[in-house]
This record gives sequence, C-alpha cells and structure tokens, in this order.
Amino acid sequence: MKDKVDELLRRRAEAKKMGGEARLARQKERGKLDARARLDLLLDPGSFREIGLLATHLGKLDNADSSPADGVVCGTGLVDGRPLCTAAYDFTVHGGSIGVVGERKVARLRELALRERIPMVWLIDSAGARLTADPDEAAWISSFADTGYLFREQVVMSGVVPQVAAMVGPGAAGTAYIPGLADFVPMVRGTSSIAIGGPYLVKSVVGEDVTEEALGGSKVHTEVSGVADLECADDAACIAAVREYLSYFPSRAGEKPPRKTSADPADRRSEELLNVIPDNARQAYDVHKAVGLIVDDGKFFEIKPRWARNIVTGLARIDGYSVGIVANNPMQYGGVLDVNSADKAARFVNLCDAFEIPLIFLQDVPGFMVGTKVEQQGIIRHGAKMLYAVSSATVPKLTVVLRKGYGAGYYVMNGRAYEPDLVVAWPGAEISVMGAEGMAAIAAHKATDEVKQQLAEAVRPHIDILKTAALGFVDDVIDPRETRPLLAHYLRLTEHKKVERPYRKREVSPV
Repeated sequence: MKDKVDELLRRRAEAKKMGGEARLARQKERGKLDARARLDLLLDPGSFREIGLLATHLGKLDNADSSPADGVVCGTGLVDGRPLCTAAYDFTVHGGSIGVVGERKVARLRELALRERIPMVWLIDSAGARLTADPDEAAWISSFADTGYLFREQVVMSGVVPQVAAMVGPGAAGTAYIPGLADFVPMVRGTSSIAIGGPYLVKSVVGEDVTEEALGGSKVHTEVSGVADLECADDAACIAAVREYLSYFPSRAGEKPPRKTSADPADRRSEELLNVIPDNARQAYDVHKAVGLIVDDGKFFEIKPRWARNIVTGLARIDGYSVGIVANNPMQYGGVLDVNSADKAARFVNLCDAFEIPLIFLQDVPGFMVGTKVEQQGIIRHGAKMLYAVSSATVPKLTVVLRKGYGAGYYVMNGRAYEPDLVVAWPGAEISVMGAEGMAAIAAHKATDEVKQQLAEAVRPHIDILKTAALGFVDDVIDPRETRPLLAHYLRLTEHKKVERPYRKREVSPV
C-alpha cells in the first residue's frame, strides 16, 4: 500500500504542475494567472476540494503528463463561508479546450450544483471544443455531444442558483455560450474574448481579417454588444468582482439575500440630495450622484456601466438589504429609453426578481425614443421586454420620481399601475403622457416658437407633481433628504412580501 500511495502522490503532484513551467511562463507573460492561482483568489483560503485531478485526455494513463486534469480544474469551496461549485479552464493544457473527460468532470459539478442548490462559477480561459488528430472518432463525437448537455443544463439552472462566467481568457465556440447563458459576465481587458469563431475561422468562412480583440474583446462586449457586464483591469480585479457580485445574492432561489450590517445609519439624511436636480429642467445631471447619496456607504456595484448608458443598473445595499437599482441617466441622450437600454433594464429586473432582490426605480425619463431608425430596430418589441419584466416582478418595488416620468417611460420605470409598494416624487417632478413642450408642439405644430412656449407654460401646472399628488396618483411628495430613510423603512416593511399570480405553464414573453 505504501508504494501505491507514493505512486498516487506522484501523479497528483504531476497533475498540479498543469501544462509545465514553459507554458505557465507564457501564461504569466501575457499578464494572466494560471487556473489554480485564480481559484486561490476566488475561494476562501483552504476551502477548495478538487474533483477529477487525475483526469487525462481520453482517460489514457500514458498521456497523464501531457494532459493533467484534462484542461479544467474542478471542485467545490467557500466564498464568504458559503458553498460554491467552480470550474477553471486551464489554457496551459490543450488550450483549455473541452475534452471528453474534462467535460465529464464539469457535468458532475453541474449535477452537484443543481441537486444541492449551490452557485456555479466558471473561470473561462479556453479555446472551445477540443479538435485533435486522435483516431478515436467516437470519443470526439462524444465530446461534441456532451457539450450540448452543458447549455441545456445551464438553462435548467437559470434562476435556481446564481451562475457566473468570468472571462479571464478566450471563450470560443463551445465556451462562448457559457457566458451567453450566465447571469454575470465580467471580462479582463486585453486578455479575454468571446466569439463564436476565432479569427482563423472567420477568415476562412467570410474572408474577414480581424484580430481576436477586435472580434470579441472586452471593449466590444462591454460597450457595443452588451454580452458582458463589466470590464476589469486584470485577473485579480475580475475575480474580486465575482466575489463582490455573489455577496448580494442568496445561494439559491427561494432564499433571501444575506443582510449585511453597516455603520451607515438607515435614517441618514443627505443635504447634498437638495443639489442633485438642476434648476433648469433641461439641464442634464449624472444620476450616479443620487444613487451614491442614497445607498449604504455610497457603494454601488454597477452592471453594464459602459453599455446603454442612458439607463443605470446595479446592486447596492440600503440598511444592509441587497437592492437592485434601475435609474434613468439624463447625462446620456437625456435619459430616453431605446432598444439597448430597454433590454438592459429588462434583463436586470428579471435577475433581481429571480433571486429575491428588491428593486428601486429612480425615474427621470422623457419616454421612449421615436423615429424610423428605432422603429426598424423593433423599439416596440424591445420596450415590451422591459414592460413585461417590470410587470412580472413580484419582489418589493419602490419608485422615486426624481424629475419626470413621461409616457410609456413612466410605465416601464414601475409607474403606479405596476404594483409599486411605494411611489413617491421629489418637489417639482412631473408625471404625464409627455412634457409640456411636447404637448404644446402637438397642439400647435404650425405655431411660432413664442406661441409654443406660451402653450407650454399654460400646460405645465396641470402636470406638476402637486396636482398629481392631489389626485392620489403618488403616495407622497417628499423632501429629497427623506429618500434614504423612507426606502429603508419600506424595505423592512416589505421583507416578507408575497404575490400570487394565476396558474400558467409558462409565460409567452417578448424576445
């Protein structure tokens, strides 16, 4: 037995060397950590328990030294004392590609995550499905087929446990859809990418010369496509973001997010909130300032900060409660809603609703964008996604109208008809089918500018928030300094909120 144990320990030690010193050195030269170093950052010290350490390519013992762990390090551990399942693809072994045995390991991990309701985190640094010259064609087909199970199982896990796909390297072909189906996707600037096909495949299929970065780098997916949620400076920052993100979530559906104590008093009144809204109704301002003054310690974890910036979405805490913030941002296109901002908000609302995170809407919305361009893009269909998400959400929903809520923008930002547990406004706010200027322009579209202005001034008193409050369409008009204490009160009040919906097999949501 002693000899057998010594052989076992030797094989384990060899497997932990991953692709060897030369390949690990190249990984470091590229500014990347190796798979095991990443897991050390992700998990609480000493908590990692690995499965499948002795796996090899096609299970061949004589190939053990060249394919340790079959290119993916799998196991369980703790994050802030809570269980986590994690798979870290190892680029130093077959480019981190998905092999038959490696996928078998990850499948076991997904099975555990779903059965025991444990969050799942992928650390992706992978060339995708493994293509080899191995004569075992049946094994290759098996690997291809097994990858299909991965995507279906991700869908089954959606909304059951949090799923994170941290892009710490490339994610091509098969590994590109893992982030496509995950809840949260941070990327590392300069070293990570997501693409259905890499540059060589793109060149051979469509004749386009393109770099990996231009095809699917972090800038593309955090600013243009919206596939990714956050761009991070390096691996360490990316993994720190994953830990922070998970801290706002429960481990599974049906549980409440963990409440964290804060030294920031729940009844704190911020004088600076009096200066957030400019005196000039047409002047822009950055809604991030209002968010920072309302939440605990001014700490806001923004989701998709560089995509569809006319709406702001992110996670924070108020009186220790996790909350999701949805806020119009007048600094970008006046805060008007368009195709991308509607998609961004709908996705975020669905995420928070799935995991019992209350939603806070900060309204300053002129409505939806109009014109031939957005109609051709399907603005009605995309706007319906946001309307559908907000209508369906059954978590506590609290609405504050900061300056205006016009037209359908007021609806989708959780207006009165959408079951807000609280709807209040700041002094001077307006709620209407449209702004006074727009109403006047329609009423007198051939009139001079002077007449239009006179009409606008005549209409404005009828859409002022005091008139709205007099009709009972808002719960109150509040001093901006009361915003944080009032939200904290209603978060406590609605902590055990229950909403029943009519039976249905499933919804038919707009896509």
